[in-house]
Amino acid sequence: MSSKIKTVQCQDECADELKVNEVKDQIDETMTTGVAKIYRALSDPTRLKIAQALNIAEELCVHDVATITESTVATASHHLRLLRDLGLAKFRKEGKLVFYSLDDDHVKQLIDIAFTHQREVKYREKQTR
Repeated sequence: MSSKIKTVQCQDECADELKVNEVKDQIDETMTTGVAKIYRALSDPTRLKIAQALNIAEELCVHDVATITESTVATASHHLRLLRDLGLAKFRKEGKLVFYSLDDDHVKQLIDIAFTHQREVKYREKQTR
């Protein structure tokens, strides 16, 4: 991949005003803001590692998450709470233990698709060298 970023711009004004207005009408700003929060949460390498671990293991206690991420239990708990607050993770208690898992199949698909895409990008990069 080139280190220089090329900007591509249209030479004319709006090419299809009808289509532009139709698309603008269908974009929900509230939903866009919520989705941006999800991606912002997953943009943190530790939280993404937690999500990936939960995707692989299906369920982990906070101590196991801390061990996997090589962080403190307090740090793991903080990240898990944020993922839970955004609807990406859920928890259940068993005595004094707290177990976390991804909230639903949509979250699992987000994680799977992101990692599948990254593997493909890396593969294409290797092919072009």
